[in-house]
Amino acid sequence: MERKIRRMVRGYPTQDGAGVKLIRVLGNETVHDFSPFLMLDSFDSTQPADYTAGFPLHPHRGIETISYVAKGKMQHKDTLGFEDTVGDGEVQWMTAGSGIEHEENIPPAERLLGIQLWMNLPKKDKMCPPAYHAIKHKDIEEIPIAEGQGTLRLLAGTYLDHTGFQGEYQPLDYYELILKPGASISLPSDPQKTAMVFTLSGDAEIAGTSVREKTAAALSEGDTVSIQAPAEGPEIRVLYMSAPALDEPVAWGGPIVMNTREELHEAFNELRNGTFIKELSK
Repeated sequence: MERKIRRMVRGYPTQDGAGVKLIRVLGNETVHDFSPFLMLDSFDSTQPADYTAGFPLHPHRGIETISYVAKGKMQHKDTLGFEDTVGDGEVQWMTAGSGIEHEENIPPAERLLGIQLWMNLPKKDKMCPPAYHAIKHKDIEEIPIAEGQGTLRLLAGTYLDHTGFQGEYQPLDYYELILKPGASISLPSDPQKTAMVFTLSGDAEIAGTSVREKTAAALSEGDTVSIQAPAEGPEIRVLYMSAPALDEPVAWGGPIVMNTREELHEAFNELRNGTFIKELSK
């Protein structure tokens, strides 16, 4: 059965961090329809002044942040002692778990294009040990699709008999689909998971519906989803994300997402008294 679109959300311009201009697509008001995906911010600029201020040191707990940099670079540094740079088609996957503080700097590039996705952790894993993973080019398989008119980049999870990076807590399938004009694909989709697509660059036709650039579409139940590029124009980039939905309470306060207000208050109290970080670099 083919998945259909059940909700579309188009992003709006805003700023975050130290003044980084971005497109916010998902947030507090979309939690129910897009679970387990909490927040989605998109970056797309040819003006370094829009983003080089970066994101100074800040905390997270209870989530995983997954940054995909299609073009440009992003530098990461955290309280576990990890320092890393990813870019031009690579992924940063950070499990905040019990608590981590990190900073993200973005050096100038011809074009910065990508997203940061927040994925909720199940209640039982909220206080898991924090971790950082860099998914580099060598870890990302590129699979021809759409009769040779497109490429599927396996950023994480599985696609048919192909396997990419595997998250420890949420089995996320994460693909970038790059399609030439007029190309189309009926994409296999795990019916046991919720699924969404995001039009990173260019408009697309998703499940027979026109979807504008920088739009997230939550999909109905099914085991396939059709994606087609316009007949004319540049190639398009569509991100597909699929993971089990979480039927659990969400208590969200800024960079921290727990299950109850009490847990949220405890986290902010720990931030104030210096006991928030449970694990440091060895």
